[in-house]
Amino acid sequence: MSMFCFQCQEAANGEGCKTGGVCGKSSVTAELQDCLVHVARSVALFMNRLSNQSMSNEVLFNECSSWIRIALFTTITNANFDNLVIEARVLEGLGLRHALKSLYLSLEDELEDDLSLCCLWTPASCEQMCSPPHPIGVLRTSDPDTRSLKELLTYGLKGFAAYLHHAAELGVEEPILNAFLVRGLAATFDNSHDSSALKELVFEAGAKGVEAMALLDTANTSRYGHPEVSQVRIDVGKRPGILVSGHDLSDLETLLEQSKDAGIDVYTHSEMLPAHSYPRLKKYLHLYGNYGNAWWNQHQEFTSFHGPILFTTNCIVPPPSNATYLDKVFTTGVAGFPGYRHIESYANGFKDFSELISLAKSCQSPDALEQGSITTGFGHEQVAKLSKSILKAINSGEVKRFVVMAGCDGRHPQRSYYTDFAKQLDDDAVILTAGCAKYRYNKLGLEPIVCSSGDVIPRVLDAGQCNDSYSIALTALSFQKAFGLDDINDLPIEYNIAWYEQKAVIVLLALLHLGVKNIQLGPTLPAFFSPGVTRLLIEQFGIKQIQSTAEITKCQVY
Repeated sequence: MSMFCFQCQEAANGEGCKTGGVCGKSSVTAELQDCLVHVARSVALFMNRLSNQSMSNEVLFNECSSWIRIALFTTITNANFDNLVIEARVLEGLGLRHALKSLYLSLEDELEDDLSLCCLWTPASCEQMCSPPHPIGVLRTSDPDTRSLKELLTYGLKGFAAYLHHAAELGVEEPILNAFLVRGLAATFDNSHDSSALKELVFEAGAKGVEAMALLDTANTSRYGHPEVSQVRIDVGKRPGILVSGHDLSDLETLLEQSKDAGIDVYTHSEMLPAHSYPRLKKYLHLYGNYGNAWWNQHQEFTSFHGPILFTTNCIVPPPSNATYLDKVFTTGVAGFPGYRHIESYANGFKDFSELISLAKSCQSPDALEQGSITTGFGHEQVAKLSKSILKAINSGEVKRFVVMAGCDGRHPQRSYYTDFAKQLDDDAVILTAGCAKYRYNKLGLEPIVCSSGDVIPRVLDAGQCNDSYSIALTALSFQKAFGLDDINDLPIEYNIAWYEQKAVIVLLALLHLGVKNIQLGPTLPAFFSPGVTRLLIEQFGIKQIQSTAEITKCQVY
């Protein structure tokens, strides 16, 4: 079976990757990921059927839910390229499916047809996993619109699973959200769902996505405190350092605690920048600053860093064979790449980062890439503190519009659009951002708005990671309430969002659930939008692709 993947923004020719991923994954890796998702669907189908018949085993179901979250997160773009790891996760899933099958047969005389079908294929090796007896990937569904809805739901669930996984790592879970993950994933396996039912599930995923982001926000702020507006250094110190990339705050905290007396500094990279705004993490004085920019620039930046690098989640770019940093990169959690050393978790969740710390001590300090600082920490609580000033400035006409420029950055040449767009914004416009797309404009030095009242409003309000898009949604909802508006679209807010991978998909569905319309999405529309699904999203929500140039459109001013 040949690969076909179109889940990320860089899908080849805007259609799909067929011989190898633009992301860098091989066709074998792609086929193993298809197998992993297929097994996850079959596990979910069993769980859903047992739940519907009030037949469950809490311990087994909890283990299965955790495995599904990890399995889906593993297949997010740029998360894991290690075929041996993916193969092992497939085998683990097959073991769970067998346990579910045994539970079902202990209560029923025989398997129903669809449950029997999902058990027919039990691959035991990489070769078998890459040679299914029937299509299991994207092209398993022939009708373009049905396929599009199934994949839109699947990719939304991948992002949804990532948020649930992050929250679970901090000890926070919500059974209702786990149950929806299972139900939604099962529906992509079960051919009895027609287009109408799939549409309902896609939109329900948006609603549950809002709840998942709220859950993760609670998990983060309960553990680390609410983000504070913080100036983050982008220069370097004189000591050796460890560079932490990805999204997982708990891994960063563990590393900081283990290295606090080691005579080294810890730097954040890309999406880890917002860690500097959390009070519990700011207490570590050796959390020095942020190094570099968005994930796709990592080759140059890792070469200049000199010390060890830790990937906690996705955003790995396969390195060139002559890269000087190959022996210094580590992964943990769902992340993986062949040849990179992986830090496993003990049974109690503890991770030992002593190998990184020891290696860092023997390395030279980083080369400076830039000087100065950037600002982060505008989570919903901080924006709430600014709300009186902001509302006053809106009423006085000193702030005329907000532009949500959130989402993912990437290598696509059209992404220079976002920098050009920010430069062309009037001085009375404020950017609300989250995710690594911020690196397109957070170092432009946009002058703050100095109001006649004496209030100063920054031009870029950075809520944090893509995981923190919930803060932007809360900000919009609070403005809607303050102005007494019935429709969130009557606010002076427009949405100009960059997407790359599947966490951006669940954020998009969440915004649609909140009623946001006329979102500009780019730099290209997803290849997994069929003509019929594209038409649905245009007619119902006004979604459109960004312009090829940074043409500034004026939104309604309240």
